[in-house]
Amino acid sequence: MSPFNIFQRVSKAPTKPKATPRAHQFDVADLYQGPLESSFDSKAPPLALDEKLRQAYFWIVNSAIISPHYDIEYNDAPPQSFAVGDNKRRLTLPSGQSYSSYVLMPLLTFATRRKCLFVGGPGRGKTASAILMGVLAGYPVKDVRRAMQHGHPQMTIADLLGNPLPADLVNAQSMEDIRIAWRSWLGMRVKIIDEYNRIPTRTQSALLTVMGDNYAEVFNHVFECPDSAWYLTANDDQGGGTYQVIEALRDRIDVIVQALSFNPRFLNDLLVRIEEKVRPEEVVPQEIVFNEAEIDQMNDDILAIELPEPLRRRIEFFTSQFEMSEAAGAQFEYMTKDTARLSAVEWAQLIASESGRDRLKDLGCQTLNGLSVRNLMTLIIYAKALAYFRGNTAVELEDLRQVLPFVLNDKLRPDHDAPFFALPENAAYRSDGISWLRHMFDLSNAEYERLRLDQDDPVGDLQREFSQGLEGVNESQTRTRITKIERLVAEFCKGRKLYGHLYDDLLKLKYLHQRYTNYLQWLRSQG
Repeated sequence: MSPFNIFQRVSKAPTKPKATPRAHQFDVADLYQGPLESSFDSKAPPLALDEKLRQAYFWIVNSAIISPHYDIEYNDAPPQSFAVGDNKRRLTLPSGQSYSSYVLMPLLTFATRRKCLFVGGPGRGKTASAILMGVLAGYPVKDVRRAMQHGHPQMTIADLLGNPLPADLVNAQSMEDIRIAWRSWLGMRVKIIDEYNRIPTRTQSALLTVMGDNYAEVFNHVFECPDSAWYLTANDDQGGGTYQVIEALRDRIDVIVQALSFNPRFLNDLLVRIEEKVRPEEVVPQEIVFNEAEIDQMNDDILAIELPEPLRRRIEFFTSQFEMSEAAGAQFEYMTKDTARLSAVEWAQLIASESGRDRLKDLGCQTLNGLSVRNLMTLIIYAKALAYFRGNTAVELEDLRQVLPFVLNDKLRPDHDAPFFALPENAAYRSDGISWLRHMFDLSNAEYERLRLDQDDPVGDLQREFSQGLEGVNESQTRTRITKIERLVAEFCKGRKLYGHLYDDLLKLKYLHQRYTNYLQWLRSQG
């Protein structure tokens, strides 16, 4: 087999033989199909989209991007693990199908039409990986390359979005008479911004509008952009570059993926490409190219993946660890790190006034901020996407554990002055943010299980009772529920240190108390 054919080869065997079969969804067209079907005119069933997505992954990781770093690990049985080096770092040989984050996370971004940032040194394949995603969407390689926006210090809004036609500028009597020559990339379903941290601040604001609101505006004319997967590249993720990246633009990025170093043991693969003049993006097999309808359907299928309630509770518990700051506010609702950030009070001065909590045990003491609603929505979507990619109909705990660090990287900012980072065994977490975030999630899960919240969650019980509705609940029952809430609040406040999850539970109880109080007043007004 020639090297060219090797690059175009797609495995015919199922990539996930034990994948859970998906239930067939009813379609009106099924009613009009004939009762009998001849074996002579029967066609092979179309490839399931999740299988096609996995085939795309394995083609990229085996034939296109040389990324032998299987850092998203799954185990079907206890794995083999070895201690390596003076620091005794663990090398794990996974017992289940595992994946390279550098290939998988961009592919999940493609399937969910979100925004991915590639970071890493020059020449690590960041731009080439982004171009591959454009080719998977059905665009010719030349069109993808020409549509890619290259950040540079002189980049203007007109360079990014488009120009008014010169003749219209001279002859127009009103703004409506001016026609705009829009840039072609705005209408594409895969958008690539190379070296986005070299774009001037003013142009970054225009880019933010396109990324955040899906439209471009020039001279009061608006171009509505389609839902797209975004790929941005930078040599680092700390805002370095010709221009500082504005905070709102960085916040729009959903996942950050690091381009890990090249392993010279794979130099022969590079040699074949050089000698045969093969560029992987130019030989993408047609079998793994997605059309627009398939991408839309795949996104709908991902959103339909179930997130079980026990996993949702673990997300809630993990998230609740970080926002509360007891010294930041006098009123209970304002005791948050966001209050401290808006006040511009020195962080070191603020935490010096806190006492009582175990700053080594409290996960909230490791971060400078909490999580936003956008962060949580992104985490849920990518967890669903990973479960879909693995052929499952519901998210598993390990899906959350694997995807969480890439979503929260650069979103949860570490406080390197915290006692946790001062311990010698935790020194590596100062530079390895992915492992730090995954370690925090593990610690959160351990605390969740220690508190037996799956078996004993009185706040959750009260919420489920309230979710059944208030229709038919009389005044006596309402007063009983209010009393139950007040007793639980008193129990929570009795001689206990205030940690993040307890803070959020108390706010939830106050919310339920207020809802019942308002309902009780309404009942009394009815006579």
